[in-house]
Amino acid sequence: MNAHLELFSLAGKTVLITGAAGHLGSAMTSALAAAGAHILINSRQRDHALREVYRIRLAGGLADAAVFDVTDPSSIDAFFRDRAGLALHGLISNAYAGGAGTIESSGPSAYEKAFAITVEASHNLLRAALPSLRLAVQSSGDASVINIASMYAMVSPDQRIYDSAPVANPPYYGAAKAALLQWTRYAACEFGKEGIRVNAISPGPFPAQAVEEMNPRFAEKLADRVPLGRTGRASELGGPAVFLTSSASSFVNGANIVVDGGWTCW
Repeated sequence: MNAHLELFSLAGKTVLITGAAGHLGSAMTSALAAAGAHILINSRQRDHALREVYRIRLAGGLADAAVFDVTDPSSIDAFFRDRAGLALHGLISNAYAGGAGTIESSGPSAYEKAFAITVEASHNLLRAALPSLRLAVQSSGDASVINIASMYAMVSPDQRIYDSAPVANPPYYGAAKAALLQWTRYAACEFGKEGIRVNAISPGPFPAQAVEEMNPRFAEKLADRVPLGRTGRASELGGPAVFLTSSASSFVNGANIVVDGGWTCW
């Protein structure tokens, strides 16, 4: 293999991705597996994790289920206790679950849940994974942590678009993702000296196929807001995920790669 292409290889590396059975998580999992990584597929539900494991294996990839709840610290700790002594080269914090809302309609519990599954979950995951990440640094010289944020960590949703949607993008989603970006920068400074790089990816509009089919007008409004003139395909997050996990990004730390078709350039 060409030496430059070899930089992107994930052969021999183990990567844990949370929320791996979702729309974007599944696409990133496919790309990481295609690059040669052994994927640990996380979901709270065993059947969802196993479905992704089988899909990756059928495509010739390496995958195993990692069943735990990212909002339950004891569940996270139990998973890593079972993996004691095993290296983890990549950790991708992608899980999110939450409802719709506005400032007027949202109570404190909505914010608490959003922060629990973004900032708190990422914090607890990294703390629990540190011994495994340090083993990866010892064996390969590098370990990578990626937090999945959002374009709404940087800009507010355009309310003119969401007036045609059945639900509004909630204020606590963007607030939690913005906090995650700051936490990413802090972690990058704390652990960079150890060879553990911490970065973020901020996706833009990536509506699922079901959303496009049920509300085509909403999908059209999203596309009209993007300088590229279309919404993203989930597979287009695979490249940034592979890049940040691989040696190709060995001097990238504390960065936020925005994958939004130019949405935040306006």
